[in-house]
Amino acid sequence: MSDREESMTHKLSRRTILAGLPLLMAGCAGGYGPVNDGGFATPAVDTSNLDSSLLRQEVAWKGDEKPGNIVVNIPERRLYLVMAGGRAMRYGVGVGRSEGMNFRGSAIVGRKEKWPRWTPTANMMEHIPRYRKFAGGMGGGPDNPLGPRALYLYRDGADTHFRLHGTTEPQTIGQAVSSGCIRLFNQDIIDLYDRVPVGARVTVIQA
Repeated sequence: MSDREESMTHKLSRRTILAGLPLLMAGCAGGYGPVNDGGFATPAVDTSNLDSSLLRQEVAWKGDEKPGNIVVNIPERRLYLVMAGGRAMRYGVGVGRSEGMNFRGSAIVGRKEKWPRWTPTANMMEHIPRYRKFAGGMGGGPDNPLGPRALYLYRDGADTHFRLHGTTEPQTIGQAVSSGCIRLFNQDIIDLYDRVPVGARVTVIQA
């Protein structure tokens, strides 16, 4: 091989490696790398010290629910999207800080929103005074508590005011800290949003 050919091969190899770095980094992040979406940047989740069972993964499913249904198990702090063939996609979630704050029973996904607007409920503003300044609502964006996506739970045609949504506090996934809604890692709520249509059935198990 001539010096010129060797130089070209070296440059090509280096270019190939550099081009592949974003994919390599995304692979290392396991689907939890940074996401640019809708004009907003969603930061990566540091998974290095996380319980691996909180991360999105396909698992066996033995329930009677049909594919496409969602099951939220409050005690487990896990959400399952039922798939065909006895499988489910499992996500770690954060839940209400007390049993009474959590939704229970069945609902449907009545609507879905990208970068949703957030308006705290009267009860939330009563118990968390700093939320009162958002009584008129807060536009979508990286500082919005709902994160990049929200799935709104409806029952008998009415909004229950419970949501499946992202979070500005990824460290709370797997804990009971919310005001009652179900929060997921932002990368997970984007994944779930893309998989679940309006009308999907949601069942929340308390015990």
